[in-house]
Amino acid sequence: MILLDGKKTSADIKEEIALEVSELKSNEKKTPHLAAIIVGNDGASLTYVNAKVKACERVGFESTLIRLSEDTTEEELLNEIAILNVDKEIDGFIVQLPLPDHIDEQKILMAIDPDKDVDGFHPTNVGKMALNLPTFISATPFGILELLDRYNVETSGKNVVVIGRSHIVGSPMSILLAQKRKVGNATVTLTHSRTKNLKEITLKADIIIAALGIPEFLKADMVKEDVTIIDVGITRVADASKKRGFRLVGDVAFKEVSEKASFITPVPGGVGPMTIAMLLKNTLLACNRRNS
Repeated sequence: MILLDGKKTSADIKEEIALEVSELKSNEKKTPHLAAIIVGNDGASLTYVNAKVKACERVGFESTLIRLSEDTTEEELLNEIAILNVDKEIDGFIVQLPLPDHIDEQKILMAIDPDKDVDGFHPTNVGKMALNLPTFISATPFGILELLDRYNVETSGKNVVVIGRSHIVGSPMSILLAQKRKVGNATVTLTHSRTKNLKEITLKADIIIAALGIPEFLKADMVKEDVTIIDVGITRVADASKKRGFRLVGDVAFKEVSEKASFITPVPGGVGPMTIAMLLKNTLLACNRRNS
């Protein structure tokens, strides 16, 4: 069994990005600038955004963090987005999700300039992704493709089962892996909460991408020998034996499934670190477009 180490791979990608940024600086070209807007005080979101800011510093990016209060109106948020859309110093920006209930998430995502949408959530970028045109691929699916590529996991002609149909992970993964690309050319089955005989389907899979948000859902009796497992889920589970009172688990029962897998991502340390690395990669792409 080979562990698909997202922590190490993301560090490698950041080093590659840092070298490219250093080259941009030596050639007196614009260096990437990523901005993030966060509304409210959600603990997980704050931690994630702060990690993005630190990652920017590490690779030599400029970064801007815009913190807005929980009671910020939709109009005020749209105004902040409009300012970033026309700011020539900003190459890409994200609006951290989730947003407070009184703000229409879809309306906000639609307001972002597609050329600065480094999260890859705007319908223009989703459409280009579906047509296999150059665009920003959302960071988590992009990170999964990169992990499979760097560990030389063969996808061509393989049976892939994606569990979960979210717009952020499941749906784009099913499209990307079916496309004619280096990490692609697979036969993909997209499963979800209404799928019948799921175990029957997963037992035929060469590669399983679990992204449904149910802790330790995928068990050993649901997978065949030498399967490749990509675990996107991460959930806090109460554990009195831990100092923090909880442990982090994925959508896969790691201990039992890893005994049958040829490749598997750990949780934490698998897909998660790749997400920030690929956000940086998208921002570098946006900057290079502006420099060209």
